[in-house]
Amino acid sequence: MNSNIKFKIPEQIQKEKTPFYYYDLDLLNHTLATVKKEADKYNYIIHYAVKANANDPLLKIIRKYGIDADCVSGNEIKKVIEIGFDPEGIVYAGVGKSDWEIELAMETNIFCFNCESVAEIIVINSLAGKAGKTANIALRINPNIRAGTHEYITTGVEENKFGIHPRELDTIMETLAICPNLNFIGLHFHIGSQITDLNIFKGLCLRVNQIQEWFNNHQILVNHINVGGGFGVDYNDPDNHPVNDFQNYFKLFNRFLDIGPGQKVHFELGRSLVAQCGNLITKVLFIKKGVNTKFAIVDAGMTDFIRPALYQAYHKIENLTSTGKQENYTIVGPICESSDIFGKYILLPETHRNDILCIRSAGAYGETMTSRYNLRDLPRALYSDNH
Repeated sequence: MNSNIKFKIPEQIQKEKTPFYYYDLDLLNHTLATVKKEADKYNYIIHYAVKANANDPLLKIIRKYGIDADCVSGNEIKKVIEIGFDPEGIVYAGVGKSDWEIELAMETNIFCFNCESVAEIIVINSLAGKAGKTANIALRINPNIRAGTHEYITTGVEENKFGIHPRELDTIMETLAICPNLNFIGLHFHIGSQITDLNIFKGLCLRVNQIQEWFNNHQILVNHINVGGGFGVDYNDPDNHPVNDFQNYFKLFNRFLDIGPGQKVHFELGRSLVAQCGNLITKVLFIKKGVNTKFAIVDAGMTDFIRPALYQAYHKIENLTSTGKQENYTIVGPICESSDIFGKYILLPETHRNDILCIRSAGAYGETMTSRYNLRDLPRALYSDNH
């Protein structure tokens, strides 16, 4: 889906009280239809990473496409069950699962726990025994592959807190042998987020093949291979690339990942499903002259959208209400923190008080990471006309 049409929102929506998130549900539906079509070619199983966006209307649409859920907290599990996701399609990941969360997941009869340490395996086995349950687990293996992204969203190298190192596998299997309440069904990998170089995923496939050899050599059957997510989006040019190239993404895994008879392949996609359909709409409060730039001070802040402050992330910013001569602006919010900056030296049409700005591609890790720091109200969510 390519388009050279500049992003627009209805004029009546622009008049709503800012800041707010605006979701293009047509684009969301198109993205979901595309990913399902391409994944179904290879019988791949998709789990939506709920941490990307837990907005109820979006979750309901995602569920309609037969996509399962990837959760990282007990409350995420509660949420997706309320929305109508099938418990038997829920995978539960996370390096620090509390006892109540593990117990909730067992009561719900989720599909699988993605386990990250010997200590976690022992605790899940104990809690399963007390509950009279047998819990499915997958081992999250740290493949020591650099994702080539910001250090805060890289998860698959040795210095990260995530996953089990391959050198621990002997100990892990010895532990599983004395855990009668666990059913080992799979391997799980996730190397990071916002990966746009498909060669990195090729490297993951080759590493997974090597790790699978260890299990094959030990006559251990692994029924499920979960390769995680991390497929990046085009933050620079969302109009021309609103939907990821899922065709080549899944084709690469089909080509390079060695799958045995009966093995099923799972993906945990989040950002690539929802990022481009969401946008943060904000109003200019003041224009302030700086030394080398003008500051456009807006009513949205890092409490509404933290990615630029937390990850130094770039998001395209547009002025929806001005067509004047272009000038340099630094877009900042009202929060009492120097990091409350959405973009530096951004070329915008001459911008004035009360102009409406749009921060693009904010559908992932936007609304779900909002806070009430400075006792600010949480932003609302509004939707395109078809909702």
